[in-house]
Amino acid sequence: MVMPAPAIIRTEGLTRTFGSVRALDALDLEIPSGTVFGFLGPNGAGKTTAIRLLLGLLEPTEGRATVLGFDTRTGGGSIREKSGALLEHHGLYERLSAEENLAFYARVWRLGRAARADRIRALLQPLDLWDRRGEPVGRWSRGMKQKLAVARALLHEPSLLFLDEPTAGLDPLAAATLRDELGTLVRREGVTVFLTTHNLAEAERLCSRVAVIKQGRLLAVGHPDQLKARTATRAEITGRGFGDATLALLRGRPGVVGADLRNGRILLELTESADTAPLVTLIVQSGGSVEEVRKDRGSLEDVFLTLMEEER
Repeated sequence: MVMPAPAIIRTEGLTRTFGSVRALDALDLEIPSGTVFGFLGPNGAGKTTAIRLLLGLLEPTEGRATVLGFDTRTGGGSIREKSGALLEHHGLYERLSAEENLAFYARVWRLGRAARADRIRALLQPLDLWDRRGEPVGRWSRGMKQKLAVARALLHEPSLLFLDEPTAGLDPLAAATLRDELGTLVRREGVTVFLTTHNLAEAERLCSRVAVIKQGRLLAVGHPDQLKARTATRAEITGRGFGDATLALLRGRPGVVGADLRNGRILLELTESADTAPLVTLIVQSGGSVEEVRKDRGSLEDVFLTLMEEER
């Protein structure tokens, strides 16, 4: 029998208010070790507040949380010592080189000279920064600085890594590169990650478990595939001879949630158990010619938008 991984983060009714604003509202979470956990929500949803509470930088107004076995009210110092964090600011000294930056933080973490050199190389190589380690960081692009900031956060081999919008403000290519290299590094390090983001593609690619919040309230939590199962299955049918009569026939069939014609293609929303084969037959019988059928489940972005709309 395989035992579930112990919870590395647990919150019970965790709440934080700022005056009349309820930034986090009775949050209940249990995050097992070894997880890349995505905390998703629009700007102002309470994601950064949650990280600050979990690191013991803020005290909850109500409820409680334990991180790495420590109560956040009394054990914030121990939590921060055993965790890595990349929050709003990258924490780099721009007049120093990449190697000098990491060497400085390695001394803060009391790494010996030999261990320090080995660790810096082990982090910079998979991030494709080793050959540029002697350059002043101030000359680097924002994407390169973010990669170095991730290395800084992992320098002391923490058990838990907090990343607050790590690709925010990066161009699409830099964001994709950081996302890929981060995934590789996290798997190699074996660290548990608490990732806040409103980039749904990022969460879907990196996370084994996600939670969605809005205005401080938890709306859903689970594996991305579990959340995607809430949305309708989609089918796209390409061909010729499609018209309003065909759409009317399709809309009357069991399992069809919706049918539309867009740019000469039929777009269907289906229940999970719906079979496309009889629908294709129906189209052909009504005079249409089918060239291609593509069927997939909705994306995490579809789930997110649906949850936002339901909450509104």
